[in-house]
Amino acid sequence: MPGTYPRVAKSETLWRISKMYGVDLEDLASLNRIADASKLEEGQLVFIPNRREPLKVSAQRAVPGEEFAWPVRGRVIASFGSTYGGMLNKGLNIEARYASEVTASRSGKVVFAGEKFGAFGKTVIIDHGDGFSTVYARNTEILVSPGQGITKGQAIGKVGSGPGRDKGTYLHFEIRKNHVAQNPYFYLP
Repeated sequence: MPGTYPRVAKSETLWRISKMYGVDLEDLASLNRIADASKLEEGQLVFIPNRREPLKVSAQRAVPGEEFAWPVRGRVIASFGSTYGGMLNKGLNIEARYASEVTASRSGKVVFAGEKFGAFGKTVIIDHGDGFSTVYARNTEILVSPGQGITKGQAIGKVGSGPGRDKGTYLHFEIRKNHVAQNPYFYLP
């Protein structure tokens, strides 16, 4: 199959590469046998099918909206697709100190900010206006309201623990595209 093998730049995400070359993210991950995008390393070669060069627009304009950012500093204790107690994890569980600040991964509008969202407890959902939304769950405090405009990096909540059996202190974070959970590692630097 014709194509090219660009090297991954520092902090570059699979999502950014897919947009730069106009290739579907899932196809790119599958073709390169990338199950865990957190293993994407600077200098790694990635096969881009049927392309020789990036699209003829600048890298900044090739990616709609902004890049995603980590919402909290901490260690990932449960990855996308892992199971716990028969439940499939549709995001990342990021361990952090109790009441650590949770920040918006991208700019957008708060479409949900509520005290009780099932096992998630206090949850914030931000719509980014381009088919993407992010979910921030297990907060001890919510700092935003529905309808509020949010900028990337703005404080939206504080890390807590959920209302169920699991009393660990961590943030449950999801990235959704058209309401379908995506592997956050494909989008985070």
